[in-house]
Amino acid sequence: MGDTQLANLVEMESPQAVLDEAITVIALFSADTDPLAIRAAFGQTVSLYQGDWEHTKGCNTDYHDLKHVTDCFLAMVRLFHGARQTGLSFSPRQVHQGLVAALLHDAGYLQNSDDNEGTGAKYTSCHVRRSMDFLQQHFAVFGLQESEIHASMAMIHCTDLNWDLSSVPFPDPSTEQIGKMLAASDILAQMADRTYLEKLLFLFYELDEARIRDYRDELDLMHRSADFYIRMADRFESQLSSSNRFMVHHFKARWNIDADLYQRAIDNQRVYLTTILKSVDDDPRDQLRRSRIVEAVKKKYT
Repeated sequence: MGDTQLANLVEMESPQAVLDEAITVIALFSADTDPLAIRAAFGQTVSLYQGDWEHTKGCNTDYHDLKHVTDCFLAMVRLFHGARQTGLSFSPRQVHQGLVAALLHDAGYLQNSDDNEGTGAKYTSCHVRRSMDFLQQHFAVFGLQESEIHASMAMIHCTDLNWDLSSVPFPDPSTEQIGKMLAASDILAQMADRTYLEKLLFLFYELDEARIRDYRDELDLMHRSADFYIRMADRFESQLSSSNRFMVHHFKARWNIDADLYQRAIDNQRVYLTTILKSVDDDPRDQLRRSRIVEAVKKKYT
């Protein structure tokens, strides 16, 4: 399986397939973690994002969508498993806290049912805080105990790319480690997505609605994404204790693949991005063909 691609292991477009794989892997490293509780929390998240909650609108952001949440959730499960292979272990309740934090880490993008202005993208700058608040309000629905709120909120706090994690008030070292694993999962899930380059175009419009004017247009964001790869590599090492290193141990134990398939996918995307940006005559967007996302962006925004 030396040439296996990450996207070929699990049907990532199917929440059910993601959940089934997650439950299988959880049983490998934390047999006492309640699979029914994980299934219930996952199901509540899918319902939330699909708009089935009474006081919350369904997801209407195209980059930070349900698929990203389920991608992040599975990445978190895999890091837990990989960490266990290296000798790190967490209690069943800590595993549950970390997985609920993964499921709700972007809930701050969701609008209340009476919010009729724009989309949830307008909350980009404050979405982490809103996600923490959402967890605090609805913790019981996701199988958390009141005493676990603080730890789960601290884990979500770690996903804020602009926050120095040394200032996060972790209740204990295990929570800090899980929080860093969640932050790594969030980054890996985005950048290893087989449609990451295509979805960058959607990201531009989310940032634009949030009045974050860091990029002139879609193409400017694509060109400057090369720097983002460098920035995230540094963040893994300097802020996240290189928590992404656990992935290779997961793939070896679960699939007998001696490689980090997330990093392989990220490296392949980076090489392709560099290649399509080199041409001065062609529009690099014409070379992005996966899932017809470019066509969807044109239809929605032009």
